[in-house]
Amino acid sequence: MKNIRIISSKSDAHRALICAALSKEPCRVIYSGTSRDIEATEACLGALREGRKEMYCGESGSTLRFLLPLMGALGHQAEFHMEGRLPQRPLSPLYEELEAHGCTLSPQGQVPLTIEGQLQPGTYRLPGNVSSQYISGLLFALPLLDGDSEILLTSTLESTPYVDMTIKTLSHFGIRIEKTSGGYAVRGNQTYAAPKEYMVEGDWSNACFFLAAGAITEGGVTVSGLNPDSLQGDKAILDILQEMGATVSTGPAGITVQPGEGLCGITIDASQIPDMVPILSVLGLVASGTTEIRNAGRLRIKESDRLSAITMTLTALGGQVEELPDGLRIKGGRRLTGATIDSHNDHRIAMMAAIASLICDGKVTIGHAEAVEKSYPDFFDILREAGLDENIERK
Repeated sequence: MKNIRIISSKSDAHRALICAALSKEPCRVIYSGTSRDIEATEACLGALREGRKEMYCGESGSTLRFLLPLMGALGHQAEFHMEGRLPQRPLSPLYEELEAHGCTLSPQGQVPLTIEGQLQPGTYRLPGNVSSQYISGLLFALPLLDGDSEILLTSTLESTPYVDMTIKTLSHFGIRIEKTSGGYAVRGNQTYAAPKEYMVEGDWSNACFFLAAGAITEGGVTVSGLNPDSLQGDKAILDILQEMGATVSTGPAGITVQPGEGLCGITIDASQIPDMVPILSVLGLVASGTTEIRNAGRLRIKESDRLSAITMTLTALGGQVEELPDGLRIKGGRRLTGATIDSHNDHRIAMMAAIASLICDGKVTIGHAEAVEKSYPDFFDILREAGLDENIERK
């Protein structure tokens, strides 16, 4: 049995660090491990405290989309410096809503992206199927305005658990958000009030890779440090693993996943769990029959076009993957061959390829494997310590 203690949640840490920075009371945000994304948020919040306008986001979409509305609410002029694919990732229609409510921004795609002016309260209309980070960013900002606001969703909200996480974290810091039939009502003139300590919970998004490894590894894998009652959407990995036929159990040592009698293909709606699609694709290759992943079109605007990157990577390893307009169709039931692949500078693709090595007869050489530093710098070290890296080479 392989035993792994998971690092703290990147999503939870982003939110807690921002709320703590907006509070007058000191708050110790406790978390294990770090990543380039978290370091970007910490650096930007440090710049805010010091009155500097230069915000260095790296490749962190969360940092940019959370802090951009916040700078408007605080009336701060700011320059957001971005790297990698982040300048090309969409900001519309959040961009237009900020401009319609008192802010002036430089053209999208320009680096640095500048914002100035004072954000005003009012009605903000946003679709729910582009990025939940737009809604979370406004939920951090709107309570600070001198007047009440509302967010009206013009389409069904996807990645709902991430917005629920934001609301829960805000509540720990004294901010109240009201869900309405059409979106969210936000009372203005609220004050952030920090607890003395905030403990960041374990990261279900990163744990998915190890839990999935348990379903394809003799003896299974136990992951500790996870909150079974978490609002993180990727907790759904347990239900999916069980539906596919893996054995899942919870005990004092953590959550254990074992292969069971063998995996079978299923149909998966990825609208609420987009980050899980890479590792679910690996499970699909192991499972008998066909696995179809639907409602995953937003993956095309991540660190890579993930639907294309998943297809290219797993096909190169010997899998049968068909790329669909908004999903994937995967034929499983056989081992892979191994190959040299590229991560597309995408942490999730690098991690996916590493777990796929467990079902390869040859070596998997991962180019730009350092992409994992975006969310999990110690990922390959953890694999090595657990004895799960025998088929992996990095370059």
